[in-house]
Amino acid sequence: MDSLNGFVVFVQVAQTRSFVAAGRLLGVSASAVGKSVARLEDKLGVRLFYRSTRSVTLTAEGTRFLERSRRILAEIEAAQTEISEATARPRGPLRVSLPLVSSLLLPVLGEFMREYPEIELDLDFTDRVVDVIEEGFDAVVRTGVPTDSRLAARKLGSFRWCVVASPQYFERRGTPQVPADLLDHTCLHYRVPNTGKLETWALRRASGEPELTLPVSMICNNIDTRVCFALQGRGIAYLPDFSIRTLLEDGQLRVVLCDHVEREGVFHVLWPASKHPSPKVRVLVDFLGEHVFPATQACDHHGTMRPR
Repeated sequence: MDSLNGFVVFVQVAQTRSFVAAGRLLGVSASAVGKSVARLEDKLGVRLFYRSTRSVTLTAEGTRFLERSRRILAEIEAAQTEISEATARPRGPLRVSLPLVSSLLLPVLGEFMREYPEIELDLDFTDRVVDVIEEGFDAVVRTGVPTDSRLAARKLGSFRWCVVASPQYFERRGTPQVPADLLDHTCLHYRVPNTGKLETWALRRASGEPELTLPVSMICNNIDTRVCFALQGRGIAYLPDFSIRTLLEDGQLRVVLCDHVEREGVFHVLWPASKHPSPKVRVLVDFLGEHVFPATQACDHHGTMRPR
């Protein structure tokens, strides 16, 4: 502790360039400050300051030692903050960016609010790629593989896509048996925000078979619209299984071409990498990890849900 006190005294003298001013800030005499600096110099075997009747200036060795001393004291302060925050109740504003998948995330976030009433959620729903750090988000939930080295990540779960429509639609238009049959059907499409292109329906093709150019009857930029129009029998949609789970279970939608769908996805929660994430970020990450995909499921050939 005496050595640590020597670091504190040294940094104060270096910042104020005065034994008197440093003593005043530390609540000790200038003489005590001078003795502490002298003991530190004796221990290190170098002179840290040039002293005169008018000024105190750092030596070259003192300048190098100041940089290290500041880092040491900052680490100690961070460790103290981490310990104190670990026992503190998570609280305060928490800004989170989320994809446009309200059916998956809103029930979980509602439970999170009940569990942590002192956290103030600020939710931003968008499918565009946000800059977490530059835009000031505490955390984001996104699909795909994390690529930003500035962010820490935790996998929430996986899902797959399904080709679906209402039973009434299939009765009226027939049921596709192979991907090429979709060319004779009404297809509901999603436009990717970042590129402006239509989302590709990843369907398995035979070797040498060209990619299908599917008919376009409607384009939107969210899941809910495609689900709504599919339920109304307006066409066939290509949707993630989590968005239609209950609709498949109660028979309002049916899956086709399950053997031909190749695409799977992964959800991650990401946050600015730090040795000491705040309690509110830690509890959000843990809560999402435990509740978003408690039992990952996928569609089977009959449009029902089965555990993976």
